[in-house]
Amino acid sequence: MKYSYLLMILFAGLCSAQRLKVIDSENDKAIPHARVILSNQVVYTNEDGFAPVSQDARNFEISASGYQKKIVTAFNSRIKLTPAYKNVGEVKIVSVDIRKLLGDVSKNYHKRYYNEPSLYDVVYKEKKLDNNKLYFLVIAETKLWSKSNHYNYKDGIRKNYDEILQMQLNNVKYLKNVKGDSIFTTGTNEFSHEYMGNYFFNFELNRTLNHIKSDGAKYSGKMIFEEGDEQLIKFKIKSGVGIELEGEFKYNKTDKVITYFEVHYVQTGYPPVRRKTVDGVEYDYQLGDASLIFDFYKKDGMYLPALTRFEGDKYSAFYLGKKHERKFSREIIYNIFEKSNKEGLSQKVDFSKNIWENVPVKEEKEDAILLSADEQAFINEK
Repeated sequence: MKYSYLLMILFAGLCSAQRLKVIDSENDKAIPHARVILSNQVVYTNEDGFAPVSQDARNFEISASGYQKKIVTAFNSRIKLTPAYKNVGEVKIVSVDIRKLLGDVSKNYHKRYYNEPSLYDVVYKEKKLDNNKLYFLVIAETKLWSKSNHYNYKDGIRKNYDEILQMQLNNVKYLKNVKGDSIFTTGTNEFSHEYMGNYFFNFELNRTLNHIKSDGAKYSGKMIFEEGDEQLIKFKIKSGVGIELEGEFKYNKTDKVITYFEVHYVQTGYPPVRRKTVDGVEYDYQLGDASLIFDFYKKDGMYLPALTRFEGDKYSAFYLGKKHERKFSREIIYNIFEKSNKEGLSQKVDFSKNIWENVPVKEEKEDAILLSADEQAFINEK
């Protein structure tokens, strides 16, 4: 069955938002996913390099993976970032024991990252593509509450998710789905232990360490750039069971915290498996590559989450004589932080069903995200 629906397209906020564009200083290309830390919130650039920033913004920080940080004293519609390095061959490479470093961060996680009850105003964004064509997009403003800003395994395995994370759905700004095939549908929308864990860096940190510690694992870490207290470290891991990981992270050597972490799971080399749709139709399924990104910033001496992103690419299904290659992403931007209590939210999402089936709690706010050109074209399609 195929169907299409569109919910609450709000253009007024986008038209009134002041836009700032972040570009590469050497080639003037747009820099997507650049972080902008303002006095009272955090925003990110979209795929076209634009971010919603007020014209009266002053003394704010802009940073992006692979670029040097920049402090902007006064608003400018075009901000240029300088690459951290042109190519790895030009930098001095220093070996790093990533097992020891990651193990130390994991062991002292509660001491180095904020671990008290917290409430965040966030932007939740999810996209799905089939054969490079966008077919699902949702952007919503929500509140997230966390008891300790880390994943509790005991509560997770027991599915006591409300003891770990609570969500309040506020404004569903965009929700459009133009494909109803059951090819990638699991038959349930309930949160799983792992799905919930992917919201938290300590969950991925422990998962990465388990791969390093597995019997027969091989791994390497190289520091390739250093700016002030922050080191950029690239790594590769091949676990004892053949799972390959590669990525990079930024490490603050004074505070001994990881401020940015990006890991890619290379899985396209695995053989396909037979699966069934919810309608009982068999098909061949090929794993793709997956990546997770966690970004943190320091505010009033505390390290707080700024963004989590989970992406998948080249997940393929050979279904009814046609190949479907799927891409997907889920992004959460933690715009505003405030201290909270242990009780959590009074109106929270029921994680036992699809998030978007929950009733929103209306809370009008200034836009904290801009659609990319491709997203806007998708929304405008009849």
